[in-house]
Amino acid sequence: MALPPRTSPYLDGNFAPVTDEVDVVDLAVTGTIPHHLDGRYLRNGPNPARAVEPATYHWFTGDGMVHGLRLRDGKAEWYRNRWVRSAGVAEALGEPPRPTLEFDFAANTNVIGHAGRTFAIVEGGSSPYELTDELDTVGPCDFAGTLPQGYTAHPKRDPESGELHALSYYFGWGNNVQYTVIGNDARVRRTVEIPVYGSPMMHDFSLTERHVVVYDLPVAFDLDMVTAGATFPYCWQADYPARLGVLPRDADASAIRWFDIEPCYVFHPMNAYDDGDRIVLDVVRYDRMFDRERLAPSEAAPALERWTMDSRGGSVATERRDDRAQEFPRVDERLVGRRHRYGYASSFDLEHAREAEGTVYRHDLQTATSVVRTFGKGCGAGEFVFVPNAADATEDDGVLMGLVYDLASDRSSLFLLDAATLETQAQVHLPVRVPYGFHGNWVPTPV
Repeated sequence: MALPPRTSPYLDGNFAPVTDEVDVVDLAVTGTIPHHLDGRYLRNGPNPARAVEPATYHWFTGDGMVHGLRLRDGKAEWYRNRWVRSAGVAEALGEPPRPTLEFDFAANTNVIGHAGRTFAIVEGGSSPYELTDELDTVGPCDFAGTLPQGYTAHPKRDPESGELHALSYYFGWGNNVQYTVIGNDARVRRTVEIPVYGSPMMHDFSLTERHVVVYDLPVAFDLDMVTAGATFPYCWQADYPARLGVLPRDADASAIRWFDIEPCYVFHPMNAYDDGDRIVLDVVRYDRMFDRERLAPSEAAPALERWTMDSRGGSVATERRDDRAQEFPRVDERLVGRRHRYGYASSFDLEHAREAEGTVYRHDLQTATSVVRTFGKGCGAGEFVFVPNAADATEDDGVLMGLVYDLASDRSSLFLLDAATLETQAQVHLPVRVPYGFHGNWVPTPV
């Protein structure tokens, strides 16, 4: 298959798409894979299967490709990668036609397991795509007809109920976003329409035990960009107010309270929790986004901050926790919406990705200290996810796993790190590279 000319930095180097779907078994391993790991590490990201215009290609719009590794009994049993078969991807690959959706944005951002099933997901109004355990596409999914329209790239699983909470946006909804709760039967059981200021790009949200936190920030839909032919028509709008909304989880939209903050943008909160009359948010903050540079999030360095919302005073206090440029923050998923001590993130420098030294940070938010693991020059570290060593393990007792690309060998590896020390437990060597992408998860084998 012919690929487009590589004149965009987001179509070159390890951003460049791979051209083949491969199956590799019995992968080489250095070190020891913990025997309690029984499941799949999955990661999604853009990998254009169709011709794109390099000069206007936006990194967020490439066709979705899911990569997966199966770990069991201390072995790496397989690696495989598969495009998410939208109608356009199937056509580009010369395959039989698939149903065309009314709005079908590439499912290229995240991949999750829920109710014993696997879903590739994206934001902006498009449907999730269900995949098999081996990552082949089943088709678009509306959760048995219960999903009103599109979904999000960042649902949050409540660790007590197991339900998926989500906040979704779509320019076609006007000045509204949608809060949904999906039960353990993979059906939507609750939907709330929430009015917002405009039509924002609401990439993520925060969940606590009692509240949903809405990030209504100044990156919003721009009709002029559509007219000009932009494939991703969202940009910084200086006249758009920056604010946080707090909605009790079981209330309707009339109960939401808004808190003004300084203009900024947040792709990814690390976590949030209730603290009496306050809500504590740990977030990765950008001063602005998609202002001068509109084809990728590369014009401002993101830093880790703590925001404390005071419901009595109606104020938000901010505290810089780490100045180093970082993204893809994660916590122990057993503590989503609960008080956490530790968080993990990866270095983030798109402009100098080829020369950068990929780094993982383990933040102790109680002592304001961090452990740093650097993989070396020319090594790019993606998102690392936390997996506990046992169901009752303490918060920092687990494995961090994530992909690292090595420029010298032009190959990628899955690294398994001790979460407390960031020392390598195992390195699973792939005979291929995995292009830089977005999000993934550890999906354990159902018991």
